[in-house]
Amino acid sequence: MKKKLIKQVTAAFESAFGTEPQHIFLSPGRINVIGEHVDYNDGFVLPAAINKYICFAVSESGSSKCTIVAKDLEETYSFDITDELRPTDIMWANYILGVIHQLKGRSNAIKGVNIVFSSTIPMGAGLSSSAALECGIGYMFSHMFGLGLTKEEIALIGQKSEHTFVGVNCGIMDQFASVFGKKNSVIKLDCNSLEYEYHKADFKDYSLLLLDSNVKHTHLTSGYNTRRQEVEAGLALLKEVYPGIKTFRDCNEQQVIAQRGQLGEINFKRCLFVVQEIQRVLDAVDALEASDFAKLGQLMFATHDGLSKGYEVSCEEIDFLVDAVRNDDNVLGSRMMGGGFGGCSINLVKKGSEDALIERVSAEYKAKFGITLKPYKIKISKGTTLYKK
Repeated sequence: MKKKLIKQVTAAFESAFGTEPQHIFLSPGRINVIGEHVDYNDGFVLPAAINKYICFAVSESGSSKCTIVAKDLEETYSFDITDELRPTDIMWANYILGVIHQLKGRSNAIKGVNIVFSSTIPMGAGLSSSAALECGIGYMFSHMFGLGLTKEEIALIGQKSEHTFVGVNCGIMDQFASVFGKKNSVIKLDCNSLEYEYHKADFKDYSLLLLDSNVKHTHLTSGYNTRRQEVEAGLALLKEVYPGIKTFRDCNEQQVIAQRGQLGEINFKRCLFVVQEIQRVLDAVDALEASDFAKLGQLMFATHDGLSKGYEVSCEEIDFLVDAVRNDDNVLGSRMMGGGFGGCSINLVKKGSEDALIERVSAEYKAKFGITLKPYKIKISKGTTLYKK
């Protein structure tokens, strides 16, 4: 799959520019094994880069002109590197322009480039194709023009690009995972301090399978904003009652339960989920270190139930996909992944059982909703890199 992608992008570059590219770069999408909606609640997340990539073929243009070909969209965008860069109506170009805008502010060494890129990261499935695009461009320019950017700087530049040129106030997890990814390892990341550590994720007899519901409900943004307000209000009350609490990390289940009446039922459910999810990430790290995949699976199911009933960010389609595998002997765990209201479920399944599982769940899902399921078999891979033949 990776070799095929590289071959296609190289051929497209030769066709567009009449020469071989000087460099090939690969920038991966990401999953999050556990730790949902806690990145903005002082918790930890457990992401990993996956073997779905954006592939970039690139050469210096020999001038100040930049020409970027989005092969999958059959669109081309050109600009002059010396121009003052501003957001454009072409959305995919903004992810790139936002990064280059910041790099220009750091260095005068940047020159014009010709780029062709194509992706095997499915769009809209919650696997962070946007972060892969931003980080790939940052890594590429740093390598080609000797900018000496650290991985952390590349991730932060990607995040800022999304904030400023795209208008999405995203957290840091997606960019961090795309750049820092390591084969067969997950990253325990503190989204506040950016402290991180790798933990082995060799699932042995099990594999990760994503089932894309192919739905995106419109209340993702409004639901997200409302949840933030609810947990912030809840935390403010808990701080008043317990002076030692600064963040949800300082809080335990018993304290939240004791204030149920004061919090009100909605804020109580939201805060309880956050405190439990922060603990589940720590428990999941222990389970991975001990190769206790049954325990990890239980934690995944518990996270989904919390997201569905406590945080209320799931939807009928995703709940159906998780329930469809809950009593399957070949599945250890399943949960909604991402912001919610659609997207993918992530499943820990016995190797060799994937195709039969996909066939069964696809048929049940189609019968219930009339929607075709998209399955993705994935492996945990390394982060953004220069491809060497």
